[in-house]
Amino acid sequence: MEPMLFQNLSHPQMDFEEVFAHITSFMKEEPLGCYKLMLGTDSQIHTDQTLFITGIVIHRVGKGAWACYHKEIVPRAMKILHERISYETSLTVDIASYFTKEKIDQLIEIVLPHIYQNASFTIEGHIDIGAGERNRTRAYVNEMVARIESLGFEPKIKPESITASSYANKYTK
Repeated sequence: MEPMLFQNLSHPQMDFEEVFAHITSFMKEEPLGCYKLMLGTDSQIHTDQTLFITGIVIHRVGKGAWACYHKEIVPRAMKILHERISYETSLTVDIASYFTKEKIDQLIEIVLPHIYQNASFTIEGHIDIGAGERNRTRAYVNEMVARIESLGFEPKIKPESITASSYANKYTK
């Protein structure tokens, strides 16, 4: 299996260890910060393929972020909504698996000495679905939320799922 590659505007090709090093150094710049590690996937159907973008965003609340994404192409137009939403969630879960307990503990260690000064660290799984009455994806909310919760991550759906519905969406076009 070939290693999963990530990119952003500054770094056109990174493996996960490089991504993790960027996240770690970003957090160490300001260990008193409130951090949200946010993972989420969006997709776009094209004529003969479906493009999936999974974003990794480390957000220092109120003080910036560092982000990158992984691109995956399925060589067919995935027109069945449930299949596509399920695949998006699976890709988010796949990326989440790189954040092992040891890696998460390393990130927590950065803010831990500062929790009494309001430093914090949370992990969110962003799902590009909504529960609104007019949203076609509302039938899948409970299923996809349960998959993210099973990781121990905090699930976020629209309008709060910004990593999927905004950051990743930008790169699916």
